[in-house]
Amino acid sequence: MTMSRTRPSASAPKFGLARVLSKLGVCSRSQAERAVREGRVSVDGRVVLDPERPVDPERQRIQLDGEAVTAAKRVYVALNKPRGVIVSAADERGRDTVYELLATSGLPWLGPVGRLDKASEGLLLLSNDSVWAARLTDPRYHVDKTYHVQIDTLPGQGVLDQMIQGISDNGEQLAAKQVSLLRSGEKNAWLEIVLDEGRNRHIRRLLDAQGIGVLRLIRVAIGTLALGDLSKGQWRHLNAEEISGFAAK
Repeated sequence: MTMSRTRPSASAPKFGLARVLSKLGVCSRSQAERAVREGRVSVDGRVVLDPERPVDPERQRIQLDGEAVTAAKRVYVALNKPRGVIVSAADERGRDTVYELLATSGLPWLGPVGRLDKASEGLLLLSNDSVWAARLTDPRYHVDKTYHVQIDTLPGQGVLDQMIQGISDNGEQLAAKQVSLLRSGEKNAWLEIVLDEGRNRHIRRLLDAQGIGVLRLIRVAIGTLALGDLSKGQWRHLNAEEISGFAAK
């Protein structure tokens, strides 16, 4: 007898309901999971309470709050995040979030592409294109991110060299791709630091390892996309060339 492996149908569902909603650009995955558990999502007319239930959006009818779910128009935005604002859709401590800056924009739901911590400022990208965002943040592609950082000391060349050489901190290897002195005053200085990967509080930990404090940290570019003259708290759409430039990385 000849045995053969049964191949799954090409149309078989591949993703759970919450992930499908996220990939369609409707909301974040955590928001989708919450909506499903609250009974706000139906598939083919039946309420589904399991966020991991496999669905096929091309063959099944999905509704959220009684409205048919279709793929949202892809939107790509650059925002100048002010210091003191967190990158989160909601905060249990009532702190200001970047979404309050977009509240009257008329934009669909957008997810942050990467992060900036509360004390950091500068260029932040947001999009509802999860595939584009995943590629941009994938460590394999090493997309450069450039920061201007004010520190509380006047650094010697040894400080810059050590940042490039790197440190081991809590089991993580941290290093900068490039470091240069922009300008210095009597008691502090500005550095330009380029990372081609991003760990939590990466630059702050690199400097803290040498006893150096950060006074300001501003992301001024991602790849070749510069913050430019975009005012604090303001946003703009990326143009087609900027969008495709990241996709080609």
